[in-house]
Amino acid sequence: MDRVSGMPRRRRTWAGALAAVLAASALSLAGAGQASAADVNNTKNAGYESGLSNWTCSAASGATVSSPVHGGAAALKATPAGQDNARCSQTVAVKPNSSYTLSAWVQGGYAYLGASGTGTTDVSTWTPDSSSWKQLTTSFTTGANTTSVTVYTHGWYGQAAYFADDVSVFGPDGGGGTGDPDPVVPATPAGLNVASTTSSSVSLAWNPVSGASGYSVYRSGTKVAAVTGTSATVTGLAASTSYSFQVTATNTAGESAKSTAVTGTTKASSGGGGNLPKHAVTGYWQNFNNGAAVQKISDVPSQYDIIAVSFADATSTPGSVTFNLDSAGLGGYTVDQFKADVQAKKAAGKKVIISIGGERGTVAVNDAASATNFANSVYSLMQTYGFDGVDIDLENGLNATYMTQALRSLSSKAGSSLIITMAPQTIDMQSTSNTYFQTALNIKDILTVVNMQYYNSGSMLGCDGKVYSQGSVDFLTALACIQLEGGLAPSQVGLGVPASTRGAGSGYVSPTIVNNALDCLAKGTNCGSFKPSRTYPDLRGAMTWSTNWDATAGNAWSNAVGPHVHALP
Repeated sequence: MDRVSGMPRRRRTWAGALAAVLAASALSLAGAGQASAADVNNTKNAGYESGLSNWTCSAASGATVSSPVHGGAAALKATPAGQDNARCSQTVAVKPNSSYTLSAWVQGGYAYLGASGTGTTDVSTWTPDSSSWKQLTTSFTTGANTTSVTVYTHGWYGQAAYFADDVSVFGPDGGGGTGDPDPVVPATPAGLNVASTTSSSVSLAWNPVSGASGYSVYRSGTKVAAVTGTSATVTGLAASTSYSFQVTATNTAGESAKSTAVTGTTKASSGGGGNLPKHAVTGYWQNFNNGAAVQKISDVPSQYDIIAVSFADATSTPGSVTFNLDSAGLGGYTVDQFKADVQAKKAAGKKVIISIGGERGTVAVNDAASATNFANSVYSLMQTYGFDGVDIDLENGLNATYMTQALRSLSSKAGSSLIITMAPQTIDMQSTSNTYFQTALNIKDILTVVNMQYYNSGSMLGCDGKVYSQGSVDFLTALACIQLEGGLAPSQVGLGVPASTRGAGSGYVSPTIVNNALDCLAKGTNCGSFKPSRTYPDLRGAMTWSTNWDATAGNAWSNAVGPHVHALP
């Protein structure tokens, strides 16, 4: 969150650049043709079983490895450098005026897949870093005189190495020699079982199927998830309810029959959040004067259900935080008045929490000792000031292992009424392998809500693999979809936006757009070009930076968004 009016927070400078570079190529995918069942894989040495034969890698960046592999005994490992993106390519024979489907399995750092020289529109797709194998897929149509195309993978300058395996260019035989054989439809998965349940999710596992590149999970006959591994967690379920599940195996040849059904029953409602309303509005309250309206806690409008006091301060003890009320900057607001106002808000049914981090936050929790110090110091602040919990807004990175340890330790001290919120940046929630996302999933049973900051971001990938520009309904819904389909319960997802144009450097959207995005996700109405595959009526709500900037604009944001959130189904 920004302390200085009109200035964007510090963020990873390559995040927006990556998305902007790829926007045009991602949008070009619409309308590409699909391969037919009779097509062949025109790629040679598609699984790198013959080393780097038929492949050329820039700057000697590529090598074959025996682990990790997606299929067979080998895979490509390519390592970018500061001035090299580890591009590995192959010229593939194709037929003119034909449609081809290009795919590859990738793992590790940022990975890209593309085709050039198509004679029509060159295409590419990409994914952020991934800790497990993930399939990239796109398609293209060749021109009237095109007899070969260049297919390639690459990483990103100076980032981690990526792995690639099982590259395929399926389409009419280009006559370039023997490619990999056509796949066959995989067998039906066996061993489907319920691994675990929560009040809003059921985790499933099953046996692997030879030749499968992915699996589809069905709930009562409706597809609800597609995964590459042999497990999945279905979220957004009602508490104390039984559901029927089946799974199929898939590859480019098709989908198997559905497995034998199993029944999973969710637990009774539990978890973090105290007595919050089903749909809640979060607002950050500024403990400093940066040109926005100066407020006391008592001045915060009643539309706000959670008030995040910004910010705690780091101490000289690693991981430890304290809170210093800026009485001088807040017009003489005293500590006793502050404490009394916190208690009054709580008596009115509101939650007041302490936020850790912000744009300039330097709190580091990166070992067991600092995790203990964090938990002890936050709990001490809760006892001293009456805070209901903590907000994690560490914009300079966090350690998933030790932040998880710290928050679980805090939960053991504070009990089930503890409020835990998070405010990651957009880049932090692009992939479940990112540390912020990992932390949220690690504490899912005690997590209240993740209010991602949909601003100061630039363009980003949505859950459909397309790039969306900030400031639109599509940006809010397609990025929220990543969290909703990535393992968080709908009740743990909120939309974080600026209260006014002065509240952030970029990304402001009008309350109407916020409300439309809420409707799209919760009810399937008022969507833009992106429409989720299903609705999430338990969506938690919305957040804004800040109550002070809201007040500066006459509380226009909370007056419009607050009632809309509280009226959601």
